[in-house]
Amino acid sequence: MSAYRFLLSAFTLLLPLASSPASAYDPSPLQDFCVAINEPGNGGIVFVNGKFCKDPKLAAANDFSFSGLNIPRSTANRVGSNVTLLNADQIPGLNTMGISMARIDYAPNGGLNPPHTHPRATEILLVLEGTLAVGFVTSNPDNRLITKVLYPGDVFVFPIGLIHFQVNIGQASAVAVAGLSSQNPGAITIANAVFGSNPPINPDVLAKAFQLDKNIVYYLQKQFGGSVGQGPWDDMP
Repeated sequence: MSAYRFLLSAFTLLLPLASSPASAYDPSPLQDFCVAINEPGNGGIVFVNGKFCKDPKLAAANDFSFSGLNIPRSTANRVGSNVTLLNADQIPGLNTMGISMARIDYAPNGGLNPPHTHPRATEILLVLEGTLAVGFVTSNPDNRLITKVLYPGDVFVFPIGLIHFQVNIGQASAVAVAGLSSQNPGAITIANAVFGSNPPINPDVLAKAFQLDKNIVYYLQKQFGGSVGQGPWDDMP
């Protein structure tokens, strides 16, 4: 894929977010921009959205740009996907703008962006290459799965806070870009949060919640890095 085509697709995806009304989830800025810096020195004058703002007179083009999003990322991991998030940490000029974006690479034959939520953002996904099966689950009590197979050029929206996923069902690598309606959307990967929490959740709780044998819970906690049997309940009478 050419760099021009990739960046044009990304721009098309983010344009609606950039022009969203003042009632967007993130608070609207009260100045033209707030280029984020970590310390109040170097011209830092105001503290907004967890970041100090650079003196606007010192802002430069590099504060508002990022290069290399067209470069494929490695998907050699357990789930076969790689998310490259661009937020105010990578593009300081995004601070207070209420948007962010991501490139997502998927390995062939099942590369998965596992079920997760963004607690602070709606996501709009544009498929650039490959074939993705995507979906989200509505809230209780319906827990309805809304799902669709996407091809290059297709767009899908994941509502704020709902569990959603993407999986590559094709035999070739897949690529998508996502726009998010927050400069800090957050991500909670369900399996990692439930079975890999620190300290771990009591296995009795998980065994009952998921209707599993406790030994399976122990196994899953080990798989996701949890410390089995080291929770605060161990000291309870």
